[in-house]
Amino acid sequence: MDLKYVFWNNKGGTGKTSLAFQSLARYAQVHPEKRILAVDLCPQANLSELLLGGLNNKGSEKLLERHGLVPRCSIGGYFQLRLPSPYAPPAFKAQDFVTTPSEYNKGIPANVDLVCGDPLLELQANAVNTLANNNIPGTNAWIAVIDWLNVFFDQLSARYDIAFMDCNPSFSLYTQIALASADKIILPVMADDSSRRAIQNAFSLVYGLKLPSDIYASYAFATKLKADGRRLPQVHLIAKNRITQYMGSASAYAAVLGAIDNDIKSLLATYPEIFSFSRVEDGFVEVRDFQTTGVVAFAKGLPFSELRVGKQTINGHRVQVKQEYLDNSKTEIERLVDRL
Repeated sequence: MDLKYVFWNNKGGTGKTSLAFQSLARYAQVHPEKRILAVDLCPQANLSELLLGGLNNKGSEKLLERHGLVPRCSIGGYFQLRLPSPYAPPAFKAQDFVTTPSEYNKGIPANVDLVCGDPLLELQANAVNTLANNNIPGTNAWIAVIDWLNVFFDQLSARYDIAFMDCNPSFSLYTQIALASADKIILPVMADDSSRRAIQNAFSLVYGLKLPSDIYASYAFATKLKADGRRLPQVHLIAKNRITQYMGSASAYAAVLGAIDNDIKSLLATYPEIFSFSRVEDGFVEVRDFQTTGVVAFAKGLPFSELRVGKQTINGHRVQVKQEYLDNSKTEIERLVDRL
């Protein structure tokens, strides 16, 4: 596997799942020779429901069907397998936990496979955390657990070229497992002060920057990975998401986004190794609000390229997809995918 992206921000509502869905689908369409693996590390499993058909096409029912298999065909099923054997992997076949979405949803390219999300992650979280913090002579328990996804990917390394992981807004251990396996982070942000704080928090959580006290340093994610000689994922792209079409240069939105730019510029000058870009302007992409087009696409579980123009029924309501808005949405995703 050449590259693993993770979509993450520790603030909710920044559009991680919608951007991950549209980006991986479009990337797969543009690169039909590549094999793509989507991994849903969110207990809400919204990415899985979208790939399996969305609200209108019973994506949630199809997901439940995958959960009902033996072994349970999801990331929760794999973690369930690892709970009794946390420090040395048992015999297993990673492919048993993989689903091909195009078999359920014809709008998804055939070169995309999926490891479904699972609400079991939340139930498993305490157990996984306890296992990672056990004191076992001769074994680094935290590293052994943090490597669960790396072990899974190792089995599939010859089968897939690139992975896209969607994480929920937390820094729980299953999120850390995803981040530890990733090469690049895509960080969606909104044009508000809470998103600015979330970016600052994200850099503290992942890289141990500006921790409030030295007492936290020895427990930090970055400290424990570096102590084992591991590399940290790099921030590859900051997606300014859901920017309104009416954002003027003097608006409050622009002021906040400018402050975010300055924060990243300062970090880039001091810690260039944590970024995959060397110029601030190369690290940002703007994505305007998808509006009704996005609502319809996600209800149907469709990439924008597969969505049609005109009036359509969504959840019993008639809505209209306009050509101009659909074209704009396609352009926004193209802009992001071009940076991958």
